[in-house]
Parts: sequence; structure tokens; C-alpha cells
Amino acid sequence: MNADGNAVVDLVLRSTRVVTPEGTRAAAVAVAGGTIAAVLPYDAEPPAGARLEDVGDDVVLPGLVDTHVHVNDPGRTEWEGFWTATRAAAAGGITTLIDMPLNSLPPTTTVGNLRVKQDVARPKAHVDVGFWGGALPDNVKDLRPLHDAGVFGFKCFLSPSGVEEFPQLDQEQLATSLAEVAGFDGLMIVHAEDPHHLDAAPQRGSARYADFLASRPRDAENTAIENLVAQARRLDARVHVLHLSSADALPLLAAARAEGVRVTVETCPHFLTLTAEEVPDGATEFKCCPPIREAANQDALWQGLADGVIDCVVSDHSPSTADLKTSDFSTAWGGISSLQLGLPAIWTEARRRGHTLDDVARWMSTAPAALAGLDRKGAIEAGRDADFAVLAPDETFTVDPARLHHRNRVTAYAGRTLHGVVTSTWLRGVRIADRGTPAEPSGRLLERNK
Repeated sequence: MNADGNAVVDLVLRSTRVVTPEGTRAAAVAVAGGTIAAVLPYDAEPPAGARLEDVGDDVVLPGLVDTHVHVNDPGRTEWEGFWTATRAAAAGGITTLIDMPLNSLPPTTTVGNLRVKQDVARPKAHVDVGFWGGALPDNVKDLRPLHDAGVFGFKCFLSPSGVEEFPQLDQEQLATSLAEVAGFDGLMIVHAEDPHHLDAAPQRGSARYADFLASRPRDAENTAIENLVAQARRLDARVHVLHLSSADALPLLAAARAEGVRVTVETCPHFLTLTAEEVPDGATEFKCCPPIREAANQDALWQGLADGVIDCVVSDHSPSTADLKTSDFSTAWGGISSLQLGLPAIWTEARRRGHTLDDVARWMSTAPAALAGLDRKGAIEAGRDADFAVLAPDETFTVDPARLHHRNRVTAYAGRTLHGVVTSTWLRGVRIADRGTPAEPSGRLLERNK
């Protein structure tokens, strides 16, 4: 602290391209005690005693905020763990992640279970970590205590989750849980696929991707979202649609928002960069639920982003051990691992479609931070945490699974050439990854409104 009681600037990060809320410009970002003190002109003289880090023409973005990550620790740590997941996040420019309440054992459905997960995560976190709670048919009484304990909201499934300890909600149970959460103005985040449409779809064991795609029809998503919007409207509840895959639902969502329904929407890198037409039969590294759909659907999702109907792009990093990725799409574990690759995957496609890194920062940092109420994250401006992702946007690399940090190196992106190399990642003014190599853990556990 100086004589006025203000933190002393100890770092200046300078670039010809800094992504700020006012746009990208040449700037010098002054950091004091882990907080952004000021965004200065590029040629400003660094304060006395401050270390200058000049990254040249690399782009400085706000550290990414990934609000949809399955860490699976403890209980299924052979699938993923906090040490490996957060290393992958740091290498990929993510400085904050929020862990889903499944597929760990125990799930985050009581305060006691939350404390177990926090204790496991605390010494292993390379980035800041928060937690979602879970809404189950039998834990309505636990929702308010979890909210008070600092979870960022509550996840529920409207169709089977894939693990027996996290059952789905039917429409009556959804209404009950949503009314409880609305009572304290909490947030319900929803895996929206209608089980009746799924049951009616053709289900057959097969290595053919076309058969799997037919088993998860767009109508399942569209109907579930329609029902969710109706419940949110009736209860004036805050709801968030997870991993939107069906672009058919966009007009409904746009209309709901226009009339004041409090609904937000996310999609994922795999829906925006991979297409059903290119998935080889038997290649279950591409399996996720809801599924990767056709190229025309992908075009419509990009339009939904451009129009502001879709708010966020987050990973839905959902790994498993390699043996669970059998060649039969009906039995293989559904999930795509992309923590380390989301930024370059999105930037590769975004630049091709005429979008800018300002857009990418909004989708992958600012909007997810706002969704979770993380008012110290998501932007490069005074008063925010000094969290940065530094990107060489024109540099390319070919995805080599051996260079990934998440535990099981199965990836749908293997062999793809991507634009954008994360040259460094910074958390509260400390470099936590350098050219893909993470430093020692320095992340903190986050709680809502703290």
C-alpha cells in the first residue's frame, strides 16, 4: 500500500491489442495486488517499481470463464480430477470454471456434499473454481441451504442424466424445485431434452452416427425448452438453457426474452465447429447429448450468437475413461473434452465467419461471468480481477492428444489444425500458464456473491 492506502501497481501488461469493454485497442493494463488498477494508454510510463510485461502484438483478452465443466472429483476421479481439469483450463486461457454437480460421487446436492468437493478441490486448483448445486426429485429442502452456502445455482435434468445418483425431474417436480429456487431469486440451469420424445425416437445399437442422431431428435430439445419457458414465465423464475444444440428453438427463445421471460442460453464449441456430416461411424469421441447436428443447424446457431439470442459459449467438458468410449454410439459414454481447446476452436470458426475477438471475449468471458454473477471476472477494466488470456491469433497448431492436460486424452479435435495459440494465462496478475505449460496451483474457491 502507498501512503494513501491504495495498492501499489506491481505489474503492467502491455499489448498493441487489448480487448476492453470499449473495444480492442493498444493499451497498458496496470495491476495492483491482483486487481486491475487502470487501463492506461499504450505508451504510458510504467509506475516506479512495476514490472513491465510487453506481449507485443499478441491479443490480451479477459480470462475465460467456463460455467459448464464436469470435473468428476471425488468418486470418478479416474474420469477427471481438479488437478488435471484445472491444468487444462489454465493452458487453454480459462481462469475461472464452475463445476457441475455430477458426475462426482457424491453429487453436489447437499451442503455436506459441497464441503466434500470443496475440500478435494482446494489444494488442486490451478484456476478459480466455483460450484453449481443439483436439483433432484427428493432434495427440495436442500436447495436454500446450498444457495446460502454459496453455490451459483442449480442444475437439473429433464431426461435421464446417465448416472443413477442424479435422477431427472418430471414436469411437476421441476415446478416444485423451480418455485423453491424462484423464492430466493436463484438460478436454475437445465439440461432440456424431453424424455417422451426420446422414448418415441428410434433406439438401436449401432456404430452409425446417423442412427445416434435419429435417437436424439430436435423435437426433444424444442419441447423441453418450450415447457421450461412456460414454467419460468408462470413463476417469474430465472432459468438457463444448457448446451443448446437445436437451432429450431431460437425463435421461441427470442420471443420469450422479448416478452420479459428471464431465460438465458448457452451453446458449446463442438456444436459450433463440428458437424454431423463429418462424424465417422464408430467415432464415439464425437458423442454428446444433445448431439452434434448438421451443418445447416450450425449456421443457424452462429446466427443466434450474432443476434444475441445465445449468450454464452462454454465447454460442457464431460470426459470419461477411454474404455467407456465404445464404438457403439448407443452404449458409449456421451461427452466431449475441450477445456484446453475451446478458445482456438471457436476463434478458428469465428474468424472464418467474420467475427472478432471482441465477440469471442463476450461469449466466452463476459457473458458467462454475468450469468454466474461473478462481477470481478469477465472484463479488462479497473476493479476487476487481473485475469488474462494472451492469444497469438494468427498462429496455428495441430491438435495432438498427447499435449493435452486433461486426464483422459480422448478428443474429437485430434488432428485438426486450429488458429490461435494461448501464449500465457494470468490469474490475479500471476502467470499460471506459459505456452501450454501450467505453473503450480494458485486458484481459489469461489462462492456466490463473495
